[in-house]
Amino acid sequence: MKNPGDSRIRLYQLVLANGRSSSPYVWRIRYALAHKGLSFESVPLGFTEIPTVFAGRSKTVPVIEHDGTMVADSWTIAEYLDRAFPQLPALFSSPAENSMVRFFDAWRQWEIMRKLFRIYVLDIHNAARPEDRAYFRQSRETRLHGLTLEEATANREAALPAAREALTPLRTQLAHAPFLGGSSPNYADYIALGDFHWVASLATLPLLAADDPLRAWLDRGFDLYGGIGRDPRMKALFE
Repeated sequence: MKNPGDSRIRLYQLVLANGRSSSPYVWRIRYALAHKGLSFESVPLGFTEIPTVFAGRSKTVPVIEHDGTMVADSWTIAEYLDRAFPQLPALFSSPAENSMVRFFDAWRQWEIMRKLFRIYVLDIHNAARPEDRAYFRQSRETRLHGLTLEEATANREAALPAAREALTPLRTQLAHAPFLGGSSPNYADYIALGDFHWVASLATLPLLAADDPLRAWLDRGFDLYGGIGRDPRMKALFE
């Protein structure tokens, strides 16, 4: 069902050379919009376009525009959606849930995404639009303290077991419920699913073993909201 005002939402997304949306932070907002039943107009951008579009007001995506208001940062957007559309299903049932999901987000950034960055940073470069690759290389090699992308990922197969082990808390929780949110997905699921969408956008090395129990949750997550997560351009997540 279309809701009043939803046609005025524009979502700015980072895309790769094949046009697929790749940012894990954009993906969590795509799920958030679907959770609330809101449609949106997609505005695809490459790495080098982002600073020019927003006149310096935002250097990253996601960004949404709604009723003449520009909102940047995925957390700010999620909280804005609950304020702007209180009559629609809430992303956060309480301040306590918001706080716990923020803790989860900080944990996955520290324990999971740092490991995945060192495995997939060269894949990101190679999947990016050709006109974005020089910028991406320079900016990420600076972050890597002078290592080239090739040097940073030279032993990535050896780093894979530690990345898989870091996902153990997800497996433990999902052994007791179909979603991180319990019987139905919440924003923690959307955060985690966004990370896997990022990997599936570009990975030339499957992240998960063929028998990883995360498969059932990922299938449920990709099937949400009419199959929002299904895309033939996705790379293999499982060996």
